[in-house]
Parts: sequence; C-alpha cells; structure tokens
Amino acid sequence: MRVLFVCLGNICRSPTAEGVLRHQLQAAGLAERVEVASAGTGDWHVGKQPDSRTRRAALLRGYDLSAQRAQQVRAADFADYDLILAMDKSNLGDLKALQPAGAKAELDLFLRRYDGAVDEVPDPYYGGEQGFERVLDLIEAACQGLVGELKGRV
Repeated sequence: MRVLFVCLGNICRSPTAEGVLRHQLQAAGLAERVEVASAGTGDWHVGKQPDSRTRRAALLRGYDLSAQRAQQVRAADFADYDLILAMDKSNLGDLKALQPAGAKAELDLFLRRYDGAVDEVPDPYYGGEQGFERVLDLIEAACQGLVGELKGRV
C-alpha cells in the first residue's frame, strides 16, 4: 500500500502528515507494509527541507522531519500510489486537473476522509507558531483514522 500526502509547497502540512503517519505506522506494526511520501503541487521548494517552524513543532512531539526533501507531484504518482490525500480543496482541484484518465490512485481530502469535523488542514506558513501546533493536532488525529483504515487494507 502506498500513500501520498499533498499540499502546496511540500514544506509544512504534507511533510508533517508523512512524518506523523510513519510514526503511527511503526507503532501499529504496519511500517513494512505501507509506504508513505509527500509532495507539493508547486515546485518552489523542490529539494529543500520542511520549513524550520514545521520541523521544530514536529520535533517537540517526537517527529524528526529533517531527512525529508520537498518534491513536486508528477503524473506518474497517480499510478504509483494507491491513496493520494490533499490537505485542502485547492490542492485537490490541482490534483484532479493533473490526474490522468484511468489512474488507479484514490483522491480525497485528508481531513474530510479521516476527521469529518473540518475538511481542510489550514496552511500555517504565513501565521505564527500556534498554526503549526494546530496543524499537528489535526494531522495526528486524522492519521489515527487512516491507520485504522490501513489495518483493514494491508
């Protein structure tokens, strides 16, 4: 099973989701059966580490994102991944426009699918430190739902 998280630049929300899910999969004994990655719809940050505020907030909760590097979504990802989860409606729209006909990947909004209370993970980039904490709160909770689904699929 292969899961791809997608946000705009792949330096805040999607790398956080990647790190959190990896951690939760390890704890659930599923790390060897589920591959996780993240990407951005834009190319501004390709090759760069996640934002320093993202890394700092994640590290305070035990998630080390320092090895991650931003990448851009490719058309091939729709064949390579089983589940592609967008952080917001704009990202989902961009993914739908890029998705080749007949692609196997399921597309959805991450929070709509696994949280239900809200649809979108807010972009913390232009806000203060509390935005990065809020993103972690939302992602940690939604990843629990995703791990539950993955247990039944792998």
